[in-house]
Amino acid sequence: MRLNIIFMTNPPPSPLARLLPAFLLAMTLAAQEKTAEKKEGPIQDNSFLVEEAYNQEAGVVQHISTFTRYQETKDWLYTFTQEWPIGGITHQLSYTLPWQRLGASLDGKQAFGDVALNYRYQLLGDGDAKVAVAPRLSVLLPTGDEKKGYGRGATGVQVMLPVSWVLTDSLVSHWNIGATRTPNAKNTDGEKATTQDLAFGQSFIWLANPRFNVMLEYVHTRNQAVVGPGRTELQTATYLSPGIRWAYNFPSGLQIVPGIAVPIGVGASRGEKAIFLYLSFEHPFLKGK
Repeated sequence: MRLNIIFMTNPPPSPLARLLPAFLLAMTLAAQEKTAEKKEGPIQDNSFLVEEAYNQEAGVVQHISTFTRYQETKDWLYTFTQEWPIGGITHQLSYTLPWQRLGASLDGKQAFGDVALNYRYQLLGDGDAKVAVAPRLSVLLPTGDEKKGYGRGATGVQVMLPVSWVLTDSLVSHWNIGATRTPNAKNTDGEKATTQDLAFGQSFIWLANPRFNVMLEYVHTRNQAVVGPGRTELQTATYLSPGIRWAYNFPSGLQIVPGIAVPIGVGASRGEKAIFLYLSFEHPFLKGK
């Protein structure tokens, strides 16, 4: 899958201007929607920067592509995630493949990053519940080249606790808290140290229409970078991200969900901006689903 994006300069468009074309498209789609014999359920896709707590239903697979491009550094990150239910909603396996370009790397070229293998357990609730909880355990494989700045150079373990809460019929909130530990992580000089990262996220999703959502997400990360043998340096980042997403539903059971957001740095990250694109394909893989 290939995603292309064009940025305008002199002057750069405001966040609202970037969202306007997609907003108008989604509103047109919503206005044309007819009342179906069976009422459509709301979009329950992954949030963009914050993880929802709904595992995949039995017999349904999801393919997720994201693309993030940072305005100042011109760095970008593309990820592909595939989520599979194991028998039913209780257990879910997935993987995430990253492809990126980091200007801070030694050669400034595109490269593969560290792959994530994920297991998620539906501890509480489901897509129809008021509250859902689905803790995740991930293994981060050292597939990226740490000598060029594209990986940690060691296997890491990540735990995440996503919680989804239906506040009203038209407002849903998702909450995340997680940590990552990477023993013997390496920097570009090969120096090693154990790193421990923390992440917190919160989102509010307004269900303006079963097929159109307005989103506001907040994420804060505290990551450690190796700066010498046994030494690390704390790096923090905070973003507030408004966005929208909409759905196309097909009789075959296929659902396509595009989306766009504009992460804006706040606090210590003030002045940093990015554009975020999202595209999901969700469909049955078992006959009769």
